[in-house]
Amino acid sequence: MTERIRIKDIAKRSGVSVGTVDRVLHNRPNVSEPARKKVEKALAEMNYQPNMYASALAYNKSYTFFLFIPKHEEETYWQEIEEGAAKAMESRRDFHIDVKFIYYERFNDDSFRTKSKECLQQKPDGVVVVPAEFEITREFTETLHENNIPFILLDSYMPELKPLSFYGQDSLSSGFFAAKILMMKAFDNQEIMLMKQMKNGHVSSTQQVNREVGFRNYMKTFFPDVKIIEVNLPRESSKEEYANILEDYFTTHPNTHHCITLNSKAHIVGEFLLKTHRNNIQIMGYDMVAKNAECIKKGSISFLIAQHAYQQGYSCVDALFRTIVLKKKVQPVNYMPIELIMKENIDFYRRTQL
Repeated sequence: MTERIRIKDIAKRSGVSVGTVDRVLHNRPNVSEPARKKVEKALAEMNYQPNMYASALAYNKSYTFFLFIPKHEEETYWQEIEEGAAKAMESRRDFHIDVKFIYYERFNDDSFRTKSKECLQQKPDGVVVVPAEFEITREFTETLHENNIPFILLDSYMPELKPLSFYGQDSLSSGFFAAKILMMKAFDNQEIMLMKQMKNGHVSSTQQVNREVGFRNYMKTFFPDVKIIEVNLPRESSKEEYANILEDYFTTHPNTHHCITLNSKAHIVGEFLLKTHRNNIQIMGYDMVAKNAECIKKGSISFLIAQHAYQQGYSCVDALFRTIVLKKKVQPVNYMPIELIMKENIDFYRRTQL
């Protein structure tokens, strides 16, 4: 075990007072340049590594981090994000970390602008941003840059915005992977149903757009003759409306036996299949939310791709903590594992590896 280096040891080696060493270590004024150089030389020779945790605790400052995310229902990917962020705050309680949430409405630029201004008015020390469309997000992140507020991108990676860091899956690879797994079961099918949820002609995130690109790239390369039939279940519609759309689809497409969705709503189709006793049809989707888990256990969902949402929420807050409080560098791009969940291993899946 490395012997702890004391301030008086540094003072003795550099030939200055303990007070001078303390001022150099904490970057305080009133230190002559010759004295500073002596201390820095001694620190280098002694391979001194400061205890950033102790320094941060001694500073006794409070910090507020904001998660700027879409409004959402319970039992969703976003709820797991929030729980992970809250756990990170709890684990850093001694450092006076507070995590707050601000919600904007998807597909609503006015909501995004209003809520981003609300966030800035509260003078955050750091922000986790779930991007909307690129231009509207850039308005917000440029202001964060101007105010020297570090921010992390979550869910969708937009490197042009120059975030401190990013946490999420490699969406293109994820969509390619999803198609490959699906076609291991559906290799002899002539058609696949692709379920989407859209509003004003758009899916809810850049991440889903990129997943679809990866999905279609795989299909075009390896199964070019398979027909991909899109079915839109409009966002904010009722279960009855969804049921009518799905009933019409499966009645008119009796040869569809496999479906996929690139969001966390596979359970909408899964629950419909169970209710209508269509045992020869399955859907594949994303995210280990409770309703999806129930469907996979009952057999209407064949596979889920896990995103480790809880870990993402935790890691984003922890990265802000390490950067802002401990003054440490963090890795700029952090891709989450692409993990496959099925009936046989769902009971052994852990939402976090922390």
